[in-house]
Amino acid sequence: MSPTTRRFTLLAAALATSAALVAGCASSDDTGSGGGGSGGDGTTESVSAAGIIGDQAEPGEPVDGGTLSFAGYSMPSSLDPAKTQAAGSNGGTEMASIYDLLLRYDPTKGEFVPNLAESFTQSDDHLTWTLTLRDGVTFSDGTPLDADAVVASITRYNDAGGANSDQFLPAVASVSATGPLTVEFRLNAPWSEFPALFAFGHGMILAPAAYADPDNFKPIGAGPFTVTHFAPSQSIDLAPREDYWNGTPHLDQLKFVSLAGGQPRLQAMDTGGIQMAYLRSPEWVDAAKAKYPGYYEPLSVASAGAINSRPGRPGADVNVRKAMALAIDPEVINQRAFDGKAMATSKVFAEWSKWHNDVPATEHDPDQARTLLEQAKAGGYDGHIDYVTVNSPTSQAIATAVEAMLENVGFDVDVQYTASVTDMIQRLYVNHDFDLTHSSMSISDAVPNLRLAGLRSTDKSDVRGYKNPEMDAALDAAHQAVTAEAEKAALKQVEQIIHDDVPLMPWAAGGNFVAWAPNVYGTVPSADGMVLLGGTWIQ
Repeated sequence: MSPTTRRFTLLAAALATSAALVAGCASSDDTGSGGGGSGGDGTTESVSAAGIIGDQAEPGEPVDGGTLSFAGYSMPSSLDPAKTQAAGSNGGTEMASIYDLLLRYDPTKGEFVPNLAESFTQSDDHLTWTLTLRDGVTFSDGTPLDADAVVASITRYNDAGGANSDQFLPAVASVSATGPLTVEFRLNAPWSEFPALFAFGHGMILAPAAYADPDNFKPIGAGPFTVTHFAPSQSIDLAPREDYWNGTPHLDQLKFVSLAGGQPRLQAMDTGGIQMAYLRSPEWVDAAKAKYPGYYEPLSVASAGAINSRPGRPGADVNVRKAMALAIDPEVINQRAFDGKAMATSKVFAEWSKWHNDVPATEHDPDQARTLLEQAKAGGYDGHIDYVTVNSPTSQAIATAVEAMLENVGFDVDVQYTASVTDMIQRLYVNHDFDLTHSSMSISDAVPNLRLAGLRSTDKSDVRGYKNPEMDAALDAAHQAVTAEAEKAALKQVEQIIHDDVPLMPWAAGGNFVAWAPNVYGTVPSADGMVLLGGTWIQ
């Protein structure tokens, strides 16, 4: 692949990722960016760890038959993992049902464990990882899932600029099939979160026939279901595989449907129109948790202000960035936009996070904000800020709150609403034509470094355009840490730099919740709000 072609494919992957992010900020009643899973009064009750929650009767023996309908957050426009980021909010569960995952995240153990793979082990020097595949596993077209297929699929994924490939390529020296069922990965340096990649897009292995014709992609994988109907961005119908490696699925049919907004999803759950739903906003997460069991995953920096730090923009001046952070009170946004139900905080790692540290929260200080803004104005800055967002009730409430607080200290804020999510992506990710916007990093305790990597100076898809060698060094230390203590120390340094240099402004923690009907059993959770449905049944 030529450098020019690769730049375009990386941009396409970045835009696919940003589309899900912006769509989350756009929805009027399920923004996914105001927190979630609070006690209803802003407390952080029951959000200390990811896991299955809620009361549910003990299951009997698994029952075969029935159709399960799942309303996801944002329906994928493509079933190619290289083009659709594998996340619970953006087609991850849908694609895992087709391709499966080499590894999955076990929230009970707090680690990534073998799934489609039999084992994944590292050498004593942390530089070589060996993936061993299960014997006898086949793709849905009958061809074997062997080491050659894994190497070819991962190579194709990286060449196409799939999510996290920009981290994989500089970190991995070689990938090779060392036996019919073994793949060896040699790293340039230790990588604490390397296994996590195989619970996302890198772990969704395609059959060679899936991409044999570059112009005619076919969703052929080793997962428990096959595609019978796909209407991009609308619906997916799947049928069970009798020859699935982990046993024939119990369901007769699995359907993924599009229902925009938390309220319609919850209403459909209540009437039995669907049996599972993905929720993110605090109001609907709280409502669903009160009546349904499901998989809850707390997230740090679920809501944030993204500052354009590129040369020529106001945010290139650290005094302007600091003035914004001191002027904006996250609790005001919580009250105005989320009825007080979000977990408002300016900390990167919330109190419940295992990565929580003693870096101080940024305190609301309008007087100090005015002082810093005056210093910036003395240098020629006119105080103007272009705040760009989508036009929805929640986005409007956030924008109005931010505008009032910034103007209170002397900024001149021009709130500009885009006509569509597509226009929003064009302005933020292509033209970089904004000063401030509402966003989310959605950092789970399982994979903090994968999300924070967007702050690297080399990240071409980062909307902020932030560059800081000190941050790069701190992220490298977290990336290469071989103990939890070393990783926590490095992540503390990352948070300290965020506090001091303000590349972004954390406004709230939050969470994902995949709710299911009380008669649904056998769902297995993984990372980033994804769930595995190969063993799911309806009692």
